[in-house]
Amino acid sequence: MASINQQTAANDTDMLLFPMSFGQQRLWILEQLEPGNPFYNVPAAVRLVGGVDVALFERCLNALVERHESLRTRFVTVDGEPMQLIEAAMPLTLELTDLASIAPGERRDHALALAREDALQPFDLKNGPVIRARLLAVHPDEHILLLTLHHIVSDGWSMGVLLYEIQALYGAFVQGRASPLPELDIQYADYAQWQREWFTGDVKQQQVDYWRERLAGAPQQLTLPTDRSRPAEQSFKGALINTSVPAATVAAVNAFARGCGSTLFMVVAAAFNVLLARYAGQDDICIGTPLANRARSEVEPLIGFFVNTVVLRTRVDAHHSFAALVDQVRTGMLEASAHQDLPFDQVVDLVNPDRNLSYSPLFQVMLVLQNAPFGALELPGLTLTALPLDRGVTKYDIRLSLEERDGVLQAEWQYSTDLFELAGIERMARHFNTLLAAAVANPGAALANLPMQDAHEKARILAEWDRKQPGFSRIADGELLQAGGAASVIDLFARSAARQGGAAAVEHGATMLTYAQLDARANQLANGLAALGAGKGAVVAIV
Repeated sequence: MASINQQTAANDTDMLLFPMSFGQQRLWILEQLEPGNPFYNVPAAVRLVGGVDVALFERCLNALVERHESLRTRFVTVDGEPMQLIEAAMPLTLELTDLASIAPGERRDHALALAREDALQPFDLKNGPVIRARLLAVHPDEHILLLTLHHIVSDGWSMGVLLYEIQALYGAFVQGRASPLPELDIQYADYAQWQREWFTGDVKQQQVDYWRERLAGAPQQLTLPTDRSRPAEQSFKGALINTSVPAATVAAVNAFARGCGSTLFMVVAAAFNVLLARYAGQDDICIGTPLANRARSEVEPLIGFFVNTVVLRTRVDAHHSFAALVDQVRTGMLEASAHQDLPFDQVVDLVNPDRNLSYSPLFQVMLVLQNAPFGALELPGLTLTALPLDRGVTKYDIRLSLEERDGVLQAEWQYSTDLFELAGIERMARHFNTLLAAAVANPGAALANLPMQDAHEKARILAEWDRKQPGFSRIADGELLQAGGAASVIDLFARSAARQGGAAAVEHGATMLTYAQLDARANQLANGLAALGAGKGAVVAIV
């Protein structure tokens, strides 16, 4: 990336204005369409136990703002063109909120509510700043640090850089030493300008050709069974649950991955595709995954928006083995990584799927493996713990985010509350764990033979769900024999339709029938068959 440094030198006469990167321009356009949308905020919450030097924390944050031009950038238009405007200085104030007036037993819940509220506050991209910090004093020796950046200057890797550098600066400043961080070779704006000059011509065309061929004929929607009918327009309301994959399973996954020349992500992605194929009844599965897009060493220590989303398309053949599926996923992942520079919005424009406001284009489920190369945050005199932050929003039907810690795979299941109930997602998480463990234990088995239900769920089905219901004896010849009289299944359905006629009864793709509509259609079909001479006990072929 020597050419980046050359481009930096070429712009010495106008250091304040730079073009936006492709990713920044996409987010900037979205901001113009819906100003103040907090959906692209990137928040972090960290619990600090011990003596906190508030002034020292603020000094660390301002050292970061001075070090990274991206943190003192505003986004403006110049002659109709979107540009990055880098300020020479943009001081950051660490807001301190004391919760002493809140009852001690309620402070942590109140602090988490404030954290969610802060994470949803919009940014003003034109006037800045694009970073804010807040410290909540829960108790004299317990604080919660809130850091929120706009996605236009940040991504998951960047948050790792941010926390790592806070650790280095705080540790030095508390001992009276100068910053130990080396000078940055380049800044994000240099990368943005280099990207626009490099990603043209044959370089771009090669990636365009790949994605056009790779996604030709791909299904536009993953038709997962949902607890509620899909609304006509996404509300982006969401929730999350945290589960984990046990250490024994993770060890088996890593051992299998090493043995077949794959990675943990590739093995997990293969199992996840099997899960989705089972649930959706589809064999052609498209999921999204973000790639860090930091293949060059010069950009690794930068805070900025580098990440790009790619589509992983997998054909799940129930007769093939799990090992064969992992091979397919590995090939697809390597190819996607080699063609990750084409911005996702340009891939969408290239494929040009039918646009539907009720779901995201190309994929509706995302799989993420958090692998930024930074360890646990440690500060002198402080114990730190990352806090999960549920903002109540989601862009996708389901987003499974995984992170390996201490041999265990921590899993965060974020889901659309328009579509799913908590119980359904909890069941899916259990099925995923069971399926993954079975797959790596017997990778040569056909996918159709891999179990999803654990022993507890099987016992429930066999011992509880098959049990005769109170007041009913048996079903015979279409009649449900009931204490106090017999009622046919048809009659029972009619009663249900009368009670909840407007509720969804069946759904396939974009088609949904209520109980009343299904009852009416069933009656129409029955009357039609009767008119043709079909009577009780007649066998009727439906084609």
